[in-house]
Amino acid sequence: MTGTELKTEYKFPQEHKLKNRNQFLVCYRQGQRYLTSNFILFAYNRTPDNLGFRLGTAVTKKIGKAVYRNRIKRIIREFFRLHQHRIYLDLDFVVVPKKRIKPAQVDYWQVEKEISPALTRIQKDFSPSENGKEL
Repeated sequence: MTGTELKTEYKFPQEHKLKNRNQFLVCYRQGQRYLTSNFILFAYNRTPDNLGFRLGTAVTKKIGKAVYRNRIKRIIREFFRLHQHRIYLDLDFVVVPKKRIKPAQVDYWQVEKEISPALTRIQKDFSPSENGKEL
């Protein structure tokens, strides 16, 4: 596998992003909520369109200055970019950090440790049958 192939395999395309307020609101209102110690994940099972998952992040100003908010968003996006091959359902996700999170201490491994089990649970809950794909 060449370097070019590796880069395209792990891209995070625009189709995988929630882009407008209505998409976020549908996820908040009609989706299910999953809690971890530092994050709230909203997951909405949209009509199957074979476009894969979409991700949105909502980080309030109460978390801190823009540098810290953007850092948290980058780390969350990186988690979903590296784990996109594990998400096989057409789901919309909104990840919201809780107010008590310490943005300067957040790292990728902490996010992975918290969101990975939640992601497994979400896909299990939304699988069409009990014999769905295992992660």
